[in-house]
Amino acid sequence: MKNLLSELEIKDFQQDLIGWFQKEQRILPWRENSDPYRVWVSEVMLQQTRVDTVIPYFLNFMEKFPDPAALANADEEQVMKAWEGLGYYSRVRNLQAAVREVHESYDGIVPADPDKFGELKGVGPYTKGAVMSIAYNIPEPAVDGNVMRVMSRILLIEEDIAKPKTRKLFDTAIREVIAKDNPSDFNQALMELGALICTPSSPSCLLCPVRDHCQAFEEGRQKDLPIKSKKKKQKSLLLAAAVLTDSEGNFWIHKRPSEGLLANLWEFPNCETVSETMTQKAELELFLHKEYGALMELETIEGIIQHVFSHLIWNITLFAGKVERIENGAGLVKVTEEEMKAYAFPVSHQKIYQLYLDGQKK
Repeated sequence: MKNLLSELEIKDFQQDLIGWFQKEQRILPWRENSDPYRVWVSEVMLQQTRVDTVIPYFLNFMEKFPDPAALANADEEQVMKAWEGLGYYSRVRNLQAAVREVHESYDGIVPADPDKFGELKGVGPYTKGAVMSIAYNIPEPAVDGNVMRVMSRILLIEEDIAKPKTRKLFDTAIREVIAKDNPSDFNQALMELGALICTPSSPSCLLCPVRDHCQAFEEGRQKDLPIKSKKKKQKSLLLAAAVLTDSEGNFWIHKRPSEGLLANLWEFPNCETVSETMTQKAELELFLHKEYGALMELETIEGIIQHVFSHLIWNITLFAGKVERIENGAGLVKVTEEEMKAYAFPVSHQKIYQLYLDGQKK
């Protein structure tokens, strides 16, 4: 590590970075104060989600659940509905579970001890470092993709950032260079620099406040870093889904399992279609009959929706159907159009519903 840091004037680097941040930082709602609960919620939302997307979600979430007690005591369906559309739903389930522990074990006060906070459900090294440093000014590193990109260029680190062991290398580096007297601004400045200046493909080096400290810039290699191995190719699945209604205009929806992808979210009944001898319509009809005892007539195809996950691509063919009978207790819930607004659906099934509504207008 000493070799990596040998070219870096740490004090000057800290001053240039923090000075820039204090002048140029964006005005964001979670920066209004350093309340650890607000910081925590914002950091969980910001993982794998763009700042512009997060802002309205954060404001709405804070209005509904303004403190740990409110979130701890909230019904999970309400919490999931407030998160609807942000994706990676295990984040909010873990957040609520952890906040409940804070409420019960720490009198609703987020512990200012990195070890205790790090033991809470869903709190990984990055979240621990971000909340401890920003809210409590504790010099803990907060290493995410932005920070690894920035520091790989500053220190000319050529290790593959997709490997878990490389994160430890950056963690050690940040512990060495973090401003012990102002870790809050230091960590936020690194994140801000990665978001605004030291971007992935076209870094704005001429605007960079720490360009004079950057070894990659000095060698003209800033666009070569960071080094990251490619992900495995996404698996593609073909599915069929049905928006089922009855003669009174009610809808039939299904709750996904409590574990796995999109756990506990609501959806329109659907299945993967794999048969080489049956049509998708026939395969879906057979599934609905076997799974739910459904008697219905599926109408013409409404359209096809593609939804892309990090590891998976769903290609969903949509059908509409009029229900004659559904077996009670089979797993489908009957709701009115108004009642359905209270249920949290993943983006793919929000798209399905919108496509269905568009088809009804024609």
